[in-house]
Amino acid sequence: MGSALENFVNQVRTMSASGSFRELADDLPESVSLLARNWSILDNVLETLDVQQHTLGVLYVLLAKLHSAATANPEPVQIIQLMRDFVHRNNVEQLRFAICAFYETCHLFTDYLVQKNLSILGIKIMARAVDQIRQIDSQLTPIHADLCLLSLKAKNFNLVLTYLDGDITDISTAAAECKTQQQQQSQHTVDANNDAKYFLLFYYYGGMIYTAVKDYDRALYFFEVCITTPAMAMSHIMLEAYKKFLMVSLIVEGNIAFIPKNTQVIGRFMKPMASHYHDLVNVYANSSSEELRILILKYSEAFTRDSNMGLAKQVATSLYKRNIKRLTKTFLTLSLSDVASRVQLSGAAEAERYILNMIKSGEIYASINQKDGMVLFKDDPEKYNSPDMFLNVQTNITQVLDLVKQINKMEEEIILNPMYVKKALGSQEDDLTSQHPKTYSGDPTD
Repeated sequence: MGSALENFVNQVRTMSASGSFRELADDLPESVSLLARNWSILDNVLETLDVQQHTLGVLYVLLAKLHSAATANPEPVQIIQLMRDFVHRNNVEQLRFAICAFYETCHLFTDYLVQKNLSILGIKIMARAVDQIRQIDSQLTPIHADLCLLSLKAKNFNLVLTYLDGDITDISTAAAECKTQQQQQSQHTVDANNDAKYFLLFYYYGGMIYTAVKDYDRALYFFEVCITTPAMAMSHIMLEAYKKFLMVSLIVEGNIAFIPKNTQVIGRFMKPMASHYHDLVNVYANSSSEELRILILKYSEAFTRDSNMGLAKQVATSLYKRNIKRLTKTFLTLSLSDVASRVQLSGAAEAERYILNMIKSGEIYASINQKDGMVLFKDDPEKYNSPDMFLNVQTNITQVLDLVKQINKMEEEIILNPMYVKKALGSQEDDLTSQHPKTYSGDPTD
């Protein structure tokens, strides 16, 4: 081991033993380039450090290993095992002194696994990292997006859904700390301005995950948060989310879901760049499944390029279902062949398949007489007087009351926030000034 690396190890050991973690966290970024240059003997460095006692030192060795992964081409199994050991054995109190370096390590680790097509092996590791670094269960961190990306690539959603289903009430403010560290550390650049990027990616990936599991209502909410995030300019993430938002809106509501008027970025930038999708919305409104099929075929290349062809087919399916629902409001009985003709399906067999699926999912209430091929449409049998319905209503009321408490708590925190108070008082002073304009003696143009 070279003398420079020996100095690094001694510094980590000495300062960790004395509890000088802040000073150590400030000094270590300068060693990243040194560690990266000596990637071939970093395993020797790790053997001299204990993850629990020397968390900061091990973190920066991991960071250097991931930075040099393209050059060193390490065994994936080794990198995965090192990261797994680190997230299970590190000292969280030490880790918080270098939170931006930890985020960067997680981002690089995610990129490495995606590149190696080993995403499924990183899901539990990244979930552990999220649990460690977030301060409350409802806090959103930049590495939530990494967990979502790994789950998407692996097509494994069981674990990530537990993180997506909970409401977010707090967002990690690590960017401010990262910027402060950037100013102090000239040799190691931390991408400190990416909080907005990872916020958008979390909701974009989350919307894609909910779409994959066919929870369209929740998917629509996630895409809505992504596209309505206040912004001065359009992000490519927001544009892609907008395209999916339009398609999921058709599946859920049959038209474009409500969008707040203050989202100027949508009208100014997104609509012109999503013209194919607005054509889809306009044709969908005509309720003609044949016209919609022709349009999807016409723009199939664009939809495939955007990885939205599967979603476009689900939009077409939703129109068939929506047209069948319209029939239930007009007819009490109808033959399967008539249903197929009115909804523009290929035949009675396909109409029967759609109706059976809709009955099974509770979208319509009907029965099919197989002997004469007739469909009998029925009213909703729910009388809202069962014990299960009572418990359901009670659960919903409890959720609403909890939400009200959360809103009141957040409002109180905002009102007591010094920055808010200062801004509010400033606004009042401006109002008073406008009500009592200054008087000038002499010519006001002088």
